[in-house]
Amino acid sequence: MIRAIRKSAFCVFVSALAMTFAGSPAVAQDEEQGATERLLPEVVVTAQKREQNIQDVPISVSTLSGDELSAINSAGADIRALSNRVPSLQIESSFGRTFPRFYIRGLGNTDFDLNSSQPVSLVYDEVVLENPIVKGFPMFDMDRVEVLRGPQGTLFGRNTPAGIVKFESVKPSQDQDGYGRLSYGTDGQVDLEGAFGGALSDTTSARISVLYTERDDWVDNTFTGQSDALGGYDELAVRLQLLIEPSDEFSALLNVHTRNLNGTARLFRANVITPGTNSLVPGFDRDQISIDGQNSQDLDAFGASAKLVWDLGATTLTSVTGYESVELFSRGDIDGGFGAVFAPPSGPGFIPFSAESADAIPNLDQFSQEFRLTSNDWDKGVWQAGFYYFTEDIDIESFSYDTLFGGVDCSQFGEAFCDGFATQTQETDAWAIFASVDLAISDVWSVAGGLRYSDDQKDFVAQRLQPLFINNLLFGTVATGPIPQNTDDQVITWDISTTYAINDNVNFYSRLAKGFRAPSIQGRVLFNNDIDGTDPDIDGVSVAGSEEIISIEAGFKTESVDGRLRFNINGFYFVVDDQQVTAVGGAININTLFNVDKTIGYGFEGDLQFVANDNWSFSGGISYNNTEIDDPNLTVAPCGGGCTVLDPLVPGPGGSMLAAIDGNSLPQAPEWVISGTARYTAPMANGEFYVLLDGSYRSDIIFTLYESAEFSSDSLVNLGLRAGYVVNDGQYEFAVFGRNITDEVELVGGIDFNNLTGFVNAPRTWGVEVITRF
Repeated sequence: MIRAIRKSAFCVFVSALAMTFAGSPAVAQDEEQGATERLLPEVVVTAQKREQNIQDVPISVSTLSGDELSAINSAGADIRALSNRVPSLQIESSFGRTFPRFYIRGLGNTDFDLNSSQPVSLVYDEVVLENPIVKGFPMFDMDRVEVLRGPQGTLFGRNTPAGIVKFESVKPSQDQDGYGRLSYGTDGQVDLEGAFGGALSDTTSARISVLYTERDDWVDNTFTGQSDALGGYDELAVRLQLLIEPSDEFSALLNVHTRNLNGTARLFRANVITPGTNSLVPGFDRDQISIDGQNSQDLDAFGASAKLVWDLGATTLTSVTGYESVELFSRGDIDGGFGAVFAPPSGPGFIPFSAESADAIPNLDQFSQEFRLTSNDWDKGVWQAGFYYFTEDIDIESFSYDTLFGGVDCSQFGEAFCDGFATQTQETDAWAIFASVDLAISDVWSVAGGLRYSDDQKDFVAQRLQPLFINNLLFGTVATGPIPQNTDDQVITWDISTTYAINDNVNFYSRLAKGFRAPSIQGRVLFNNDIDGTDPDIDGVSVAGSEEIISIEAGFKTESVDGRLRFNINGFYFVVDDQQVTAVGGAININTLFNVDKTIGYGFEGDLQFVANDNWSFSGGISYNNTEIDDPNLTVAPCGGGCTVLDPLVPGPGGSMLAAIDGNSLPQAPEWVISGTARYTAPMANGEFYVLLDGSYRSDIIFTLYESAEFSSDSLVNLGLRAGYVVNDGQYEFAVFGRNITDEVELVGGIDFNNLTGFVNAPRTWGVEVITRF
């Protein structure tokens, strides 16, 4: 009986949806006669490595256009500005403007180790960017961003069980065009962005794109008495592209890009959380900090790629070659305060011991190569097949400084002033073969599927060359010899999907897919001996095997007859076996990598675009994600700073107490994400005036695998406002803007090993902007 009722309800829903978006011929004709020319543009995506209308892709996909990105990028925003701007997407970082951590449908990785992997892949101009440091390359002169939700294991392969964030920059063409954008805002915020491109000859075109952004220091250090001591940065990024088209059968797109960043790393603030709550302490001032350690961040990145395309008649052969390199040094005062309880004065609040550290990447080199063969004009549909190769070499250095002795560089002043030094090296080699096919069963029904075989190997060595806390008699470690680890795994991933056109304006799709994340190694060996308490030989090195996900989703993609409304909605359910998670911090400040038996998730996503009339247009997105750890015997070390643990506590080794986390949601996984924009446009003399309001909302989150009252965040609302005047058919634009206009102050992360240390979101910013287009 219940099954029959559900079936009837489903049929009624489908019929109503079809009638809503189909309309009768008479109604459609009347609407066409009365409609204006302002309709929604077609959205073309490459979610399946070929150009398709977004409504025809059997995947949950959202896009942001270049104009939308320009609005949310005002005031020097970095890649984290995408967070919560589309359904199910969350982005955060404990490194500031570098090392973004992506989460889709609640699946991500809070690991801050520099060789960590993530279940969300980032693809920039068709090149996979693997390391989180590489993923921070800024957004400028963009055509669009595509967010693909759910496993993408067939066409994109390893480390995509949650999804992909895909960036497409504006490409060179024979048409000469460009723009320049200059803005000035709060705290000396300056943004200069521009691009210019066009033909160099009948067969060659080029485009150069530049971004420069800077902000003055704006945070006072009350410990040193220095005003405007921290918080600033300057960043320069350049991209040069060359498109060579000697014939109709061949093209070569060459891309060279660089990035340089200098400034403040993430600011950690000691004891800013009121005990027993996740509220900031009374009188908290985001413009002040009290630290005795140093804070700085320097990053240099270089990359190049080549996309070669041959039209062979019945097929097209595509080669994509990519190279990325990075050097990084990032230093911060981890305890977030000054002094220590045994070396007064100290504060703010209780500082059990000082902690100042730095992480560096003296060398990171990534190389990738893909060959892809695609059918042309096959009467039964489209097929693709290819080969992919990836290799990465990374060297990592970890430093600890004795802040109480001045935190000086031990390489200059000798061992007496040094407080610990460790290294890690990791080599990754991966390759895969893949194939997919999309068959047109009829004019309204298609079925697609694909397979991918992946082979992944890692060789890792960690070593603590300099003992920790050599000046501190209360603690101590010893130097270690090399600690090697390696992983080797082979996995087959697949997907199968179907699309059915109910009518010209309503598509139904469903998809079943398997994805995986390759094994990971973590080696935070700078701290205590035998960190895991079981095996002194590995001394802090932990390994997690492959995680695998099975996901099912289904949804409708709809568009109104008059082309003014586009509305897509889907539901999903997934099970992750052996999910890789990281227990971050805890009482002894270590990272431990391990596998969870099972993680279960389900939810829905929807997005819409609506042109109401010549003056008003709207867009919006909504998602609900429920995640749950299903591992009855899983425990982790809770906080060491006096927080209020909400999970059951069970006895652990050596008299310790561990938190049982079975049934918990995943960290940084909001249940609700809502976003939207409203734009009003009014014609004026020689141009138009507009007002754009945009906003995002995410519900509360936890920062750690265990639940506590303190290390969590309430819901966060981020509103933006922009008003401008566009003249001469868009040639000039003058605008004022504001970001976080309600000046929301909220915890976005924490450090739980020492005290109630946290970090907060960016402050309100106002500014003015001038744009010229040519």
